[in-house]
Amino acid sequence: MPHLLLLEDDSSLIDGLAYALPKNGFSLDIARTLADARTLLKSHTYDLLLLDVTLPDGTGFSLCEAVRSAGDPTPIIFLTASDEEPNVIRGLDSGADDYITKPFRLGELCSRIRARLRRVPGEGLLCSGALSIDRLAGRALLRGRPLDLTAAEYRLLCFLVSHSGQTLSRAAILDALWDGQGSFVDDNTLSVYIRRLREKVEDDPSHPEHLRTIRGLGYQWKEAQP
Repeated sequence: MPHLLLLEDDSSLIDGLAYALPKNGFSLDIARTLADARTLLKSHTYDLLLLDVTLPDGTGFSLCEAVRSAGDPTPIIFLTASDEEPNVIRGLDSGADDYITKPFRLGELCSRIRARLRRVPGEGLLCSGALSIDRLAGRALLRGRPLDLTAAEYRLLCFLVSHSGQTLSRAAILDALWDGQGSFVDDNTLSVYIRRLREKVEDDPSHPEHLRTIRGLGYQWKEAQP
């Protein structure tokens, strides 16, 4: 039974999820403050974290960033009433895997949890020229030096490199990264991630050799020609 941590201060939502999630095959620990969550994380291992954004002693963003800074790849889903795009982007950039706005349907939440649990990075090494991705450690290196990637950029890079040589549509990329539920991630947001990634992996981001745009079709990862 997957073990989840719920960080939430809304009593009615806590009561509902504490009843419903175990009925759907998940065990659940509950924290109502950041301090409580940090204490639980020190003594327990979780398969997935469900984090509210606004809390009595801070924000879920700070906990998410702390988890990722420690190199912990545990899937993280934000549950929040704030659906403004800057907050969504902030959540994804802080290292979250998904972002669900309240109110939400239980079936959708359970579906997204299961999708995230299936997509925990697996063992293995992806290599492409001077780039290597250690999926077990959850990091990427270029010429032996670690790349400073957000969680979203890392997932995007893994997806592109694992499909090297294939032209991937924008829709296919969004579906792979955000489970096809990414109505909150528009084309402009994906373009931002593509631009940021090029700045980190290309010698000349204005003339990319690897992360190429296939006009009218999408994007393709390609090894540079000798």
